[in-house]
Amino acid sequence: MIDLKEKVVLITGASRGIGAASALLFAEAGAKVIINYNTNLQKARTVAKRIEKIQDNCEVTVIKADVSDKASVSKMFAKIRDKFGRLDILVNNAGIWQMAPIISITDEELRATIETNFIGTVNCIREAANLMRENGTGVIVNVSSTAARRGEAFYSHYSSSKAALHGLTKSLAVELAPYNIRVNAIAPGWVNTDMSKKAIQEKGSKIREKIPLGRIAEPEDIAGPILFLCSDLARFVNGAILDVNGGSVLVD
Repeated sequence: MIDLKEKVVLITGASRGIGAASALLFAEAGAKVIINYNTNLQKARTVAKRIEKIQDNCEVTVIKADVSDKASVSKMFAKIRDKFGRLDILVNNAGIWQMAPIISITDEELRATIETNFIGTVNCIREAANLMRENGTGVIVNVSSTAARRGEAFYSHYSSSKAALHGLTKSLAVELAPYNIRVNAIAPGWVNTDMSKKAIQEKGSKIREKIPLGRIAEPEDIAGPILFLCSDLARFVNGAILDVNGGSVLVD
């Protein structure tokens, strides 16, 4: 039911986790996938090779860019414009999650989180909106977090950066609607990724106890709803924050 043939999609932070799972799922739906990465070219190429094996005509492009750096993002979008002349879908997935108690958080830790999780998203949307507006259509999905809903002790800078995405999503959903650009966000709970692996190993049983469905999400559990929001099945969904957490936000 979901056919994204000829659609060009950029997924930031797509070398692992939710981003990688999304890249594979979009490729299966027929999209031309652009994998953005910042530090690990080898992992990005591994994802690209997996996409190429899906079917012979899968088109995948790998581009390095630090989303927190405006100039780096501009260069990435210049490459996208030169190669494709359009961008149909942007998934803002790149982000960092590091413990930092408020009594000891450094300026560098605070700045890195805000600049990657929030400003990085703004940098990408600013470029994408201009490109999408030229073609009269587009979809943007921001990857937020359940932490934006309820906060997260010792990760206040992270939950605040993700909460900012909620305000950004709702504001831009209205602002960009006249250009036929939809903007939504997805708010995952615990997901079994490299970023959360250590925490899950240390307190996995306690985490599962607070999830009504009784398990921790896999990246594919998040990629599916992202794909839905970017498809025509969600063509009248705009400004929504979709919780994907097994119901944990209801009981914790």
